[in-house]
Amino acid sequence: MTTSAVRHPYLDHPGPIPFAHRGGSADGLENTTAQFRRAVEAGYRYMETDVHATRDGKLVAFHDATLDRVTDGAGRIADLLWSDVRHARVAGEEPVPLFEELLETFPEVRWNVDLKAEPALHPLLNLIARTRAWDRVCVGSFSEARVMRAQRLAGPRLATSYGTRGVLNLRLRSWGIPVALRRSAVAAQVPEAHAGLQVVDARFVRAAHARGLQVHVWTINDADRMHRLLDLGVDGIMTDHIDTLREVMEDRGVWV
Repeated sequence: MTTSAVRHPYLDHPGPIPFAHRGGSADGLENTTAQFRRAVEAGYRYMETDVHATRDGKLVAFHDATLDRVTDGAGRIADLLWSDVRHARVAGEEPVPLFEELLETFPEVRWNVDLKAEPALHPLLNLIARTRAWDRVCVGSFSEARVMRAQRLAGPRLATSYGTRGVLNLRLRSWGIPVALRRSAVAAQVPEAHAGLQVVDARFVRAAHARGLQVHVWTINDADRMHRLLDLGVDGIMTDHIDTLREVMEDRGVWV
């Protein structure tokens, strides 16, 4: 790892962190217990997932706001009861899991959780507290305000990454523009580029590391890009292609 110190137990990993994005969603079974199990069997101990809350407050591991794109069900998760969602099948095959079930099923796994909507905030924090999973979960969101609310409610025991505004401010700081940065974050989780503009370069990585932040880059599925980012000193890569990332890291001698 290239940062000088681990700011939270969640990040205690020897070397760059390989993340299985939605469990490694290249085969279409994203965010399912079966796909997470495949990643675990491939040696992954860090998973990226997303959470939404059903109308009755059940926290499901699912990316979209609606069931329509990847399941044989339909409707907004926030409008549905868990008793309805549980019958949907991802790719017509696998059930939508509760996040609590994933914590229980894979006790050695650490989870990077994209907090997709405000109604999921309190159920997520309550679940982490009840299961004492503070060291196993890092919470992120595109909404910096939502992550900040989670951080204020949970305090430093909760690992969080920057939202979009935090990432933008870190990019500006890397260019020498003096803008404020939230100090409670432990990582910047970012795309390699956005809207044709490079986000991750040597200056960005240096600026993050100077503030004790790790840099995790999503979603990288090409071996050449993985090598380039690891050459820059990034601290983690999220991928749909879990076999490719493992091969790259084994070739470099950094797979643990």
